Amino acid sequence: MIFNDINSLGKKREPFLFLSDFKAQNIEVILLNELENHDIEFKIQNNYKKIVHPYSFKTTPISFSKYKKKFDSIIKKIESGDTYLLNLTQPTKIETSLSLKEIFKSANAHYKLRYKDKFVCFSPEIFVKIKDNMIHTYPMKGTIDSKISNAKEKILEDSKEMAEHIMVVDLLRNDLSIVAKKVRVEKFRYTQTIDAGDKELIQVSSHISGELSDSWHENLGTILKSILPAGSISGTPKKSTLEIIDDVENYDRGFFTGVFGVYDGKSFDSGVMIRFIEKTKDGFIYKSGGGITLDSDIESEYNELQEKIYLP
Repeated sequence: MIFNDINSLGKKREPFLFLSDFKAQNIEVILLNELENHDIEFKIQNNYKKIVHPYSFKTTPISFSKYKKKFDSIIKKIESGDTYLLNLTQPTKIETSLSLKEIFKSANAHYKLRYKDKFVCFSPEIFVKIKDNMIHTYPMKGTIDSKISNAKEKILEDSKEMAEHIMVVDLLRNDLSIVAKKVRVEKFRYTQTIDAGDKELIQVSSHISGELSDSWHENLGTILKSILPAGSISGTPKKSTLEIIDDVENYDRGFFTGVFGVYDGKSFDSGVMIRFIEKTKDGFIYKSGGGITLDSDIESEYNELQEKIYLP
């Protein structure tokens, strides 16, 4: 099992790149000293300089009527108690003059990854960080265009967004409790500004932490297995919600909304693979979406899906 291999690498303090698809069924582990033999680039950075570059960009999103059928189906599942929060995503055909390598190079994001000539992601969302026997997660739920008047106040005061965020925080708190002790919410619902191409988005996050034992290195694989898939981009309760996602979305997420991370022998840092462009035989596909609850407004959710489609 690949997770046992990760445990062994952690025990030896061997640095590696970790890559998992959404369902944690397709997983790769590549030693950092062997990465040059693979056509893979990654970068994890806290600070970056915005790079302005010329490009063409055109999107062809799912029609509102098709999206409505999926949305209505999820609402029925929520009303029947099968799920309370589900992250509905869809693929959007895009056309751009940039290559995957060019997108990776110019992307402004905390977590950047280019996987061969197959996909690139430029994600702002942390999955988990582990350092000094502490595990941290920072679920993101709630997005608004910063140009909207009083955008920060509106997103923080929105009752639907509040309810959705509370559910995700509760889910992630429970997930961390599987592997850690003294799990607590360090900071609840704070905002960050994210570069989104020709606009800026305000996103709402929370910070949850827990304490791990001194042996977490040799149990890193077990920890990851226990908390995947990421709750912030699946929903709650996780098991039944994943089954509904399979049925309603009707496409393969693949590595989109999966996780990539780096273990350097001392700490582990990982991001959720959102803001995701995949190269297919029919051209580029951008995958995006948002959380659906009983109080969701269909037009707002449809617009959010499109707002998240951009080149960095």
